[in-house]
Amino acid sequence: MAAELSPIDKAKFLAAKRAVGYVENGMKLGLGTGSTAAWMVRCLAERVREEGLRVTGVPTSSRTAELARSLGIPVTSLDEARWLDLTIDGADEFDPELNLIKGGGAALLQEKIVATASDQMIVIADAAKEVAQLGAFPLPVEVIPFGWQTTKALIEELLQSMDVMARECSLRMNGDAPLITDEANYIIDLHLKRIGNPRQLALVLNQIPGVVENGLFIDICDIVVIGHPDGRVIVRDINSGETADERVEFAPSDNIFADLGD
Repeated sequence: MAAELSPIDKAKFLAAKRAVGYVENGMKLGLGTGSTAAWMVRCLAERVREEGLRVTGVPTSSRTAELARSLGIPVTSLDEARWLDLTIDGADEFDPELNLIKGGGAALLQEKIVATASDQMIVIADAAKEVAQLGAFPLPVEVIPFGWQTTKALIEELLQSMDVMARECSLRMNGDAPLITDEANYIIDLHLKRIGNPRQLALVLNQIPGVVENGLFIDICDIVVIGHPDGRVIVRDINSGETADERVEFAPSDNIFADLGD
């Protein structure tokens, strides 16, 4: 079964497996959204089945909630959980300070709320997500549908004074219609190529009327776990300043693959 995985999926699986090792009995966990986070949910479910691990998950999207329930992970709402021990999620990009761009899966709003309601956030990624400077991946901005074109024009005007390389903005589509998030909002993607000051941009974007949240996660991630297809896993802790180069056994069970359909 392992031979059927592509190198990128092997890397995602290894990062997910290592990150799930941080989970302890009785924890309340934020469960991320996206292809890498889906591996994490599967690895977590295997620990629940094989070890009797007791956890409660708070999903960051309807997709993650459905996957977790189907694999036997108990889930609840953030309102019910109130505060979380740990969130594990993927990222579209991360820089040397572990600042992130997230939202490629259109779940950035719930992802940011859940991550900031956690004692710790661990990001799992393959090596391609590591960049010297954020911005090559389009920055998602969630906006309310009412007056979205005005909001888009205000964002474009704001970008004229920002330290970015490009300033193209586009409404994210789902076929012929705007993509609708779980919170019934739209997403405007900012194609910036390079973001010179992510902290400043994150602050000023959220001052624009109509903007709900942006996909810059600043000072939220504590640890990044980077998987490599050869079995190596790099663990980088921004708080301790330590980096560990480890190896993780690549032996996914049949249970991990039972529902691969996303």
